[in-house]
Amino acid sequence: MGTKLKELVDAKPIELESLRGKILIVDTFNILYQFLSSIRQPDGTPLKTSTGAITSHLMGLFNRTTKLMEAGVKLAFVLDGKAPKLKHMERERRAVNKEEATAKYEDAVAREDVGDMKKYAARTSRLTSEMVADARELLEALGLPVIQAPCEGEAQAAHLVASGQGYAAVSEDYDSLLFGVPRLVKGLSITRRKKERDVLNYKKSEIELIVLADLLNTLKLNQDQLIVLGMLVGTDFNPGGIPGIGPKKALKLLQLHGTNIGGMFTSVNWAQHFDFPWEDVFNLFKNMEHAENVQLKWGRPNQKRVRELLVGRFEFSPEAVDKKLGQLGTQQSLGDFF
Repeated sequence: MGTKLKELVDAKPIELESLRGKILIVDTFNILYQFLSSIRQPDGTPLKTSTGAITSHLMGLFNRTTKLMEAGVKLAFVLDGKAPKLKHMERERRAVNKEEATAKYEDAVAREDVGDMKKYAARTSRLTSEMVADARELLEALGLPVIQAPCEGEAQAAHLVASGQGYAAVSEDYDSLLFGVPRLVKGLSITRRKKERDVLNYKKSEIELIVLADLLNTLKLNQDQLIVLGMLVGTDFNPGGIPGIGPKKALKLLQLHGTNIGGMFTSVNWAQHFDFPWEDVFNLFKNMEHAENVQLKWGRPNQKRVRELLVGRFEFSPEAVDKKLGQLGTQQSLGDFF
């Protein structure tokens, strides 16, 4: 779900070139879901091998990651660990939504409505443990560090950036900000196109940088208050937030109550909407477990291993894979990675 803070966040458009040589910590599950949802055939079905194994996530991961490597960006990938108990409610909500989307997709198939087929199929995406294992194998074959977080990947990414081991986290969700990530990069995982206002043509969506300190200064909030703002509109640990409260109303409530967080949650009747105290959610964002003493190490791509995985096992085009690997091999700035 993610925290709905978009209308309050002033993101700065940046060029890919500005990230050259910088270490970015990627929220891997987030981008894999992006690839699974967006890389699909015209009827909405994901890309598959002849035996039915889904490859959309690997296609997106390979193409996008190698492109960023060519651009001189240093990538490290964080995997989610065990989800907190409070996230189970959000997972149940997602499961129900996927079931509803599946039913609508099947109805669209029966009606031969390709538009609806594609729309609803994207909402049925499921990331399995096998998919994650395959993605990890690919990333390691490309010589990139993969970090296993004990809990939420976003919290681990935020810690790595805050401790100076990375320049920014990469995610399409705003939750990283609640975990205290100093910088967040959005729009890096997928090249999308959006229609310019009053113009018939489309242009590529911009890569955006959000600086936490600037955001807090603009909203006149401290980090604790930002967490509370997210909780009011809803997080993965309290889905839906407080009914009737959107980002702007939440901001006004914080301005009214200041640092009296307990009083504010009493005023919005938290206990009527959730059967657990607000402190449980707040403390997850403040004190989420993360791995310490993480060592980020890059190596040269193992081209043979990449080919065996993508061509041998997942039936990728040998020419396409070799072309990408060849571009990495001849990249003049590749030495920056090692």
